[in-house]
Parts: sequence; structure tokens; C-alpha cells
Amino acid sequence: MRLFARRFALAAFITCVFAETTAFASSFSFTGTFTTDDQLQEISFSLASLETITTVTYGYAGGTNQAGTLIPEGGFDPYLVIFDSAGNYVQSDDNGTCGQVPMDSVTGACFDSYISQPLAPGNYTLVLSESPNAPVDNQLADGYTETGSGDFTGGFYGCTDPAFCDANGYNRSGNWAVDIDNVTTAGTSPVPEPVTLPVAGAALVAISIWRRRSAV
Repeated sequence: MRLFARRFALAAFITCVFAETTAFASSFSFTGTFTTDDQLQEISFSLASLETITTVTYGYAGGTNQAGTLIPEGGFDPYLVIFDSAGNYVQSDDNGTCGQVPMDSVTGACFDSYISQPLAPGNYTLVLSESPNAPVDNQLADGYTETGSGDFTGGFYGCTDPAFCDANGYNRSGNWAVDIDNVTTAGTSPVPEPVTLPVAGAALVAISIWRRRSAV
């Protein structure tokens, strides 16, 4: 009975340690600059449990992101798409609605993107592009419609400059800003496993102690 109790306590301890590592949802803010219209920015994120995630851009009309940084207006018209771990299309948004996203003071347009979506535990990829650069099909591997086109928006919408022209004919900049909220991890490089090395080490120490005591 004492051996069973020790094993039960050890299992409970390890479960608690790993659960505490993965249970907390956080907000992440990313900013950057495109140099051509056909660029893409991928953001990998993971969920440890079922969550309704929210992702929103600030680059077009500006605003204060979750990191507390004031993002100036003036960036390009963004397009957000979420893919699952197999590269399957999940959800997208080109333009949010006014009130959901702010209105640009120069153009009068509400062109920032907004997605609120329940997602199962797992790994996902959020892709930022410049509108109207959209997925070719429902698979991330199929690519995007304007990849390789370079600066295409000026020709599409009649701006003086060839790059970063919105649908209303205003030239913008290559600046972008994206927040993703209520996720476990997020990054512009591959997402690591949720369990960190210090926590894994603690679990291994616990197992080692239990084995020594059981051998006595």
C-alpha cells in the first residue's frame, strides 16, 4: 500500500507540474515591416486547451496593442488567415467591421483585420499578407495568389507609387502590427513544446527520487 501511495503521489505531482505549465493563456504582440507587396509573415501558435482566440491587426489605422505600444496608422491593408497543424484552412479575415477595428483618419476606411475563433488544442499558423494577396486554395502548401508578383497593388488600385496601395487608391507604408490573444505560446519561429526544460528536469528528479526510495 505504501508503494502504491508513493506512485500515486508521484503521478499527481507530475500531472500538476505539467498542467500548470500549459494551462495559462497569454497575449502576444508582433510588429514588422514588409518591403514588397507579396511578402508573407507566418506566426506559429499553440493551444493547450479549447480556447476562443482573438487576433487583430493595428498597422492600418493604428491603436495601442496588448504590449502597451502605440502603433501609428499608415500601414498597408492586411489580410489574416489561420491554418491548422496540417496546413488546412481554418478561418480568415480581410477587413474587420468599423467599431470592431478602428477607422483610419486619412482614408476613412476600417481595413484592419479581426478574427475571433474557437480552436481545439494543438498547433496553428497565422499568416499575415497584404490584401488582396489570398491563399490559392484551402491548404497553406498551395501558396498565395500574388507570391512572386513583387509590388502589385499600385497597378491594381492606381496609386502613384507601385507598392502598398490600398483599395481606395491611397499609398501606405510596409508597416504591420498583429496581436494574438488567449493562446499558450506564439512566435515567428517554430513553436517549442509547451513543457519547458526546467519543468521537465523537475519531473525527472522526482522520478529518480521515487526509484531510489522504491529500491530500499
